[in-house]
Amino acid sequence: MMKSINNQVRSVCQLLAIPQLAIPSYQRPYRWGAKNISDLFTDLATHQDKSAYRLGSVVFHQHADSKRGEMLDIVDGQQRTLTLMLTVKALIEVLDDETRSGKEKCTRFQRQDLRKQLQDLRGPIDEFMQRERFPSRDSEYNLRRNYLELRRLVARLDFDEQQIDFLLNRCQVVCFVLQDISEAFQFFDSQNARGRDLAPHDLLKAFHLREFAEHEANLKAEAVAHWERLPSDDLANLFALYLYRVRQWAEGKSARYFGKGEVDLFKGVNLDRVGHYPYVESLRIAHHFVDEYNSQYQRKIDGQRMTFPFHLDQMIINGRRFFEMAEFYQTRVAAIVAEESDSGKTQSATLLGETLTPMASKVLSTLGSYERRHRTGDRYVRAMFDCALIFYIDKFGSQGLSLAIEKCFIWAYRCRIRQQVVQLATMDNYVLEHNLVRAIRDARMPGDLHGFPLPSMSSRENKNNRNGAEDELVGLFREMKYYE
Repeated sequence: MMKSINNQVRSVCQLLAIPQLAIPSYQRPYRWGAKNISDLFTDLATHQDKSAYRLGSVVFHQHADSKRGEMLDIVDGQQRTLTLMLTVKALIEVLDDETRSGKEKCTRFQRQDLRKQLQDLRGPIDEFMQRERFPSRDSEYNLRRNYLELRRLVARLDFDEQQIDFLLNRCQVVCFVLQDISEAFQFFDSQNARGRDLAPHDLLKAFHLREFAEHEANLKAEAVAHWERLPSDDLANLFALYLYRVRQWAEGKSARYFGKGEVDLFKGVNLDRVGHYPYVESLRIAHHFVDEYNSQYQRKIDGQRMTFPFHLDQMIINGRRFFEMAEFYQTRVAAIVAEESDSGKTQSATLLGETLTPMASKVLSTLGSYERRHRTGDRYVRAMFDCALIFYIDKFGSQGLSLAIEKCFIWAYRCRIRQQVVQLATMDNYVLEHNLVRAIRDARMPGDLHGFPLPSMSSRENKNNRNGAEDELVGLFREMKYYE
């Protein structure tokens, strides 16, 4: 059955009748809403006079499950397939309702072939719904909401036999079945690239899937699960606003735009292919040791776990470690930025569980609440602050964290106060001329940063004060003895 559908056109009825359909755990949440459903049915209504209408493709990864046997994981086409399944389930329920009420003779279900098709799909759909588990609450909410909306839609009398027949038998998808998950992901990327340009992080995903070690092939789905669950915008921001800038600024290089031409910065070494050069051995040791350290046996010894053994500015190990890096830093960035933002509501006393000094707490509180924080220039300056602080925490953890917060604040927002307009180039040039990020890279101890020059400012340098009134940022500078 599975091999026979590869590279074959199947009707919606044939697609939903496949008993081995499954949603893998790494899939993004089901997010279709009312507009997506409306667009789908508008599209169907527009083309229902055609003998056949192609809805697109569905990419499957075929694999063996120890409990369920051979399965077809939906790699691409999840949103559309689930919506079609909900639609047919709604049709079955409406048919049942009208049958029970004795109205079947005067409804759109008079054709026996359509009634039989719907009845035959009941089993596969019910089994799928009972079998599959959706870890995301968003998925559960959207599935329930869309099902209720589809029930109302198909219950309308203008959804007639002609439309049902068109949906089940003349709407089609092209099915592709691949045996290797990396090939399935790469095929997914190539399918989605048609008609649009792939984002840099999409190119990196395809590259590092190809770089997976052969003996780690069974870990691909688990390693990429977090990546697949993230919205594309979150991944784009992770690389463009944080990882790219930190790595470039730490080297004293410009970091204005992260595009396809810059993706090589996140391509490192493949430990299975690179030679035994001295510079690689420390990476190889850490790569193999961390798995041993995190093993069940080792965790019983000290109860500790090493989440990710490398750092922001280190050479990347291709394949699995790249996806672990993305997951680690996305989680870290989200936690830091979220805690900073929440601190605007109340003066936070902690960051990442570390107790802060009153002044450090006041800095975070002010950054999350001051009036002009949403201006474009202020967002650039906030990005400078976040990058420096994230890099500091990545290197020194919570040691000296309060002083680091104060230092990063004075360094970044000195640029804001001295400039009437802060543009992307302004931010980039300022970092390269007063490079705290590189100073963090070169520091051996947190105290080494005490000597980084941060001269105080005079009121004559304040170009960001249009009305002459002292704002919250200047107030902090004055309180910290950096403003005269």
